[in-house]
Amino acid sequence: MKIEPFYRTALYYETDKMAVVHHSNYIRWLEEARIDFLNQVGLPYDEMEKNGIMIPVLSVSCQYKYAVKFNETVCIKSKMEDFSGLKFKISYHITDKETGDLRVTAESSHFFVDSNFKPIRIKNVNPHIYDVFNGLVGVDLYTDFKK
Repeated sequence: MKIEPFYRTALYYETDKMAVVHHSNYIRWLEEARIDFLNQVGLPYDEMEKNGIMIPVLSVSCQYKYAVKFNETVCIKSKMEDFSGLKFKISYHITDKETGDLRVTAESSHFFVDSNFKPIRIKNVNPHIYDVFNGLVGVDLYTDFKK
């Protein structure tokens, strides 16, 4: 399976007084990229929610390497780093679309809950989701796509 990176152009309202994207907006971009990633691997988040499965965020960390400015387009590649059946971790590399220069590295951790926010073991609730997530761990799905 190969998927396309998520591309995002920085909007003017996302910038701050220093004319760069405010750090809080990168967290939103990670969510956009994660939803796109799940869609591309065949697990649309809205479908999971319709089936009573939700994936809240446990933690997010970002390491800012170089600022993104208004109207610049970045490429976000997501990778499933770890999966236990209850929790998982995704890493992100945000690069400049034109130059390939690294702008941000990040990670987010999540866990599965039902509609009552009770933690669930996804293998017991939905073996298909378990199999897809388990098959993604450590896999580079972007091997045929340029930065």
